[in-house]
Amino acid sequence: MKEQITAELFEHLVGLAALELDAEEAEYLRRQLNNQLAAIHELEAIPIDESIPLTSHGVPYTPEITPPIREDSRDVGSKSGVADAILAGAPETDERYIVVPDIPHTELE
Repeated sequence: MKEQITAELFEHLVGLAALELDAEEAEYLRRQLNNQLAAIHELEAIPIDESIPLTSHGVPYTPEITPPIREDSRDVGSKSGVADAILAGAPETDERYIVVPDIPHTELE
């Protein structure tokens, strides 16, 4: 299988992430990323019957088997006021969400 992450693409990604890697570290990480992508492609190639539903976890958490939320953990965030303190320190908020500036990007080829 052809490597998907070329040295040039990896160098671009390292620059975007503002990482400082020596040549040996960079080559090692690039190889590892390509190995991970190869493993993902192997998994994608496994035929799966269309009747099998998609799932994000191997165990379905139905209401019958899901343990109840502990009384001492209910609404911990709202009672502690930590969220309000964090939002008060944000430069800009919108309906309790912190507004962040757009991140400039370029299209990868």
